[in-house]
Amino acid sequence: MYDTPTPDELLAAVARYLRDDAGPALGRSGAQPDNSALAYQARVAANMLDMVRRQGLLAPLAEAAERARLLTLLGEAGAINPIKLPSTTGTTGTSGTTRQPGQPDRAADDLASLNQRLTDEIAGGRISLATPGLAKHLWRTTLDKLAVDQPGYASYLQVLAATTATPAAAATAAAAAPGTR
Repeated sequence: MYDTPTPDELLAAVARYLRDDAGPALGRSGAQPDNSALAYQARVAANMLDMVRRQGLLAPLAEAAERARLLTLLGEAGAINPIKLPSTTGTTGTSGTTRQPGQPDRAADDLASLNQRLTDEIAGGRISLATPGLAKHLWRTTLDKLAVDQPGYASYLQVLAATTATPAAAATAAAAAPGTR
């Protein structure tokens, strides 16, 4: 267990410094023509730090929820690996790694693989917007990504304000609070 400051607090402090102190100071001191470019770069750096901070705070829960929704949409709720494993030991999974029977094939269950499988199902016509849960999944995934990438986006803020307060919405709002642009 680490004491304060936490990584989140450190990232917030550096971003705040770049945005509130260094950037404006560089923009004010018109002695060098390069200062306006440096001020802009300080704002970009602060925004990057804010994004890393939000990703660390929000992504783990959002990715776990996305994975659960994908498994449900793909008809695998509760299953870790849709591939039927033979009862022999040393089975090779889709990732090419050796695993014991019943052991999950993590490569088949990562988000990129699950999203690719969903894309394939949609492209093959086996899943469509009429599929229960698909539209909700796509909307939730989009909002979760906006919470990290663009929490100050006007449409996102309107949707966030219109939804009932949830712990995730509260975490999103708190993470987005300092310097969201």
